[in-house]
Amino acid sequence: MKKYFFFAVLPLLCLASCKSQKSVSASVPARVEDGIIVLETPAREPGQESALGMACDPIDTVRVGFVGIGGRGTAAVQRFTFLDNVEVVALCDLDSSRVDICNSILTSAGLPAAQGFVGEEAYRQLCEMEDLDLVYIATDWLDHVPVAVYAMNHGKHAAIEVPGAMSIDECWQIVNTSEKTRRHCMMLENCCYDFFEMAALNMAQQGLFGEVYHVEGAYIHYLAEDWGFSETWRIDYNMTHRGDNYPTHGLGPIAQVLDIHRGDKFDYLVAMDTPSYNGKKAAKRYRDSEECLDGDHTISLIRTGKGKLVEVQHNVYAPRPYTRMYQLTGTEGFANKYPSAGIAVKSINGHDYVPQPVMDSLLNAYKFDFVKEIEEKAKTVGGHGGMDFIMDYRLIYCLHNGLPLDQDVYDAAEWSAVQELSRISLENGSMPVRFPDFTRGDWNVVDGFHFAFKQ
Repeated sequence: MKKYFFFAVLPLLCLASCKSQKSVSASVPARVEDGIIVLETPAREPGQESALGMACDPIDTVRVGFVGIGGRGTAAVQRFTFLDNVEVVALCDLDSSRVDICNSILTSAGLPAAQGFVGEEAYRQLCEMEDLDLVYIATDWLDHVPVAVYAMNHGKHAAIEVPGAMSIDECWQIVNTSEKTRRHCMMLENCCYDFFEMAALNMAQQGLFGEVYHVEGAYIHYLAEDWGFSETWRIDYNMTHRGDNYPTHGLGPIAQVLDIHRGDKFDYLVAMDTPSYNGKKAAKRYRDSEECLDGDHTISLIRTGKGKLVEVQHNVYAPRPYTRMYQLTGTEGFANKYPSAGIAVKSINGHDYVPQPVMDSLLNAYKFDFVKEIEEKAKTVGGHGGMDFIMDYRLIYCLHNGLPLDQDVYDAAEWSAVQELSRISLENGSMPVRFPDFTRGDWNVVDGFHFAFKQ
């Protein structure tokens, strides 16, 4: 896959109200207003219209092509052999052996082999196929948006592995292309489909926690020891990019609880980070470099339009247990996923977690109906405990029935935007940075997050 870079920066003079800041570097034009960095919102071009609640014609059998079939892509092909109303018709990678492996998976499941495409530009041939509905993209980060944009421009829906976009410019690219082509662009944020997160989401929607006003999410995963053997491009990216470079696992599920662009919005962000300690050691070990721009630990604080507080953390360098945090604090209760799951409800148990049997009962009572129906199969098929399969199941279910997707293109843009916004804040002394409104003023048109179902 050819590498595309959309990180050219535009140095812009700040206003007099912020004389201490010499410049703001961003992938789109920026200015300073009342002490907050504001990024320009481009106007819609002729032919574009909002993609909020967008539903496309039902697809009887969703024909899928996979671009990037390394670890995640191969696992996705395996999961798709267990889905109804779907056919894998195309496979694309730089390595022809991966096409062979995935075709063996298909034929072993009694399914037809898919057409193979190999090479840096081969994804274009795949996207240009007439008998194709969905392009499932599991390449390295820098190729997500180029492939997705090309797919949508050729009439295909796009599903992008995380992060969905790597800069604000790329966020606008997927938003504008989806609005113009009327094709879906979903980021494959699997953590939104973890069983605890979905039950807690339902609890929050049913008012069990009262008004949820503070949420926390994170991606804390010790990866620095692995970069010499897998995902070697990841250390290259972190060496050259400061900020929260992988925000969506922690942010996605809590954004759904807060109804982001469905009644509330991310307003502005402030970020802080530590120096790079283990990051520099990894850069020295694997790249013989003395530099790593990414701090070992990054914290981003986000204030919403309704004044609620979001905290997102990133650390892939410390030898500490894995956590995505996932904490919800409300006026009547609290939920916590890591290090061990717990629920506190004022009306049940005061200021302590409810007993384990009570929590188990709550998790079962607030399980969405579709989760009850698919849970056993999801856990059997697997994929991070089953959440990957539920994600794929919902994607195909919505396309098959002509329904809005669970995660729309604005989710992909908003959650991915934390990368560049955190960098801008860090490079300007932790100055606040306003989130672009990717809905262009329609953030309160939709009334709350919900899963769509066939009536």
